[in-house]
Amino acid sequence: MLCFENDYSEGAHPAVLRRLVETNLTPQPGYGADEYSESARAKIRDTCLSPTADIYFISGGTQTNALVIGSLLRPYEGVVSAVSGHVNAHEGGAVEFTGHKVLPLPHHDGKIAPSELRSFMGGFYSDPNHEHMVFPGMVYISHPTEYGTLYTLSELSAISEICHEHNIPLFLDGARLAAGLAADGAELSLPGIARLCDVFYIGGTKCGALCGEALVFPKGAPEHFLTLIKQRGALLAKGRLCGVQFDALFTDGLYFELGEHSVKTAMRLKAGLLERGYTFHIDSPTNQQFVIMPNSKLAELTGKVRYSFWEPYDNDHTVIRLATSWATEMAAVEELLAILR
Repeated sequence: MLCFENDYSEGAHPAVLRRLVETNLTPQPGYGADEYSESARAKIRDTCLSPTADIYFISGGTQTNALVIGSLLRPYEGVVSAVSGHVNAHEGGAVEFTGHKVLPLPHHDGKIAPSELRSFMGGFYSDPNHEHMVFPGMVYISHPTEYGTLYTLSELSAISEICHEHNIPLFLDGARLAAGLAADGAELSLPGIARLCDVFYIGGTKCGALCGEALVFPKGAPEHFLTLIKQRGALLAKGRLCGVQFDALFTDGLYFELGEHSVKTAMRLKAGLLERGYTFHIDSPTNQQFVIMPNSKLAELTGKVRYSFWEPYDNDHTVIRLATSWATEMAAVEELLAILR
């Protein structure tokens, strides 16, 4: 069975596993105070050009999103997100479970338009009844988006400017950040993201780690943030588990190498599908490809290929997602293309 269902089906990169084994019997302090986590933090700070950044390792993406949003918002505030944003569409109400509302804006290929964000913020504060409403207390974006698309430098700069005008934080979900950084034409870098965002995370779960996300506060975390992590059940006693993995990922450029591989295999898949006459629901430059597939062809994939259903297209076609990962072999891409000829 060929697996193009998602980018986290495999375990961990061999270099990550080796470091876990090599360090396994070395006693270390808990809760992220171990030497491996400290080493990983230093490497991430250097890569982001943020020498004073506060960095925490959290086990998964939804947990990270709920933790950040639930901790930083005041009780009367909500988080602004594209309607397609992960916190709004695919997290089972995790944000609402923290007691906060998601305030959705229209999406444009998965992205928030700065002009619409500015209009929304201005409209809220010009409403005489806004004291009776949920305040927009944060802006959440994902890069790449849920459609595999990328923000430009000018778009992120504009969104950052709007957030700072209203004194609210900008939070970037980087679950697939490695693919976003590696994509052809990408304008954002880790230093650029660190400069423009108040908080973001570097995804490990979808880039060679067994689990884990590196949560970065470039300008410093809120007071007693470790306690807030603990309150929400997100503080691992064996914090070394994530620390060792990120230390390996940020050694000798491995993280970026894995992101490049996921994009390279996706671009071969994309080119092969175009050669065979397939069309795409959206033009994604990253490792997620959204293909408009004839329903008759889907039947042929049964038992041969795992993919993700995305949405109906019309009576005879369905949009499916084919995702490559750090571990996808080019031979598997060619085999899939042979099935779809």
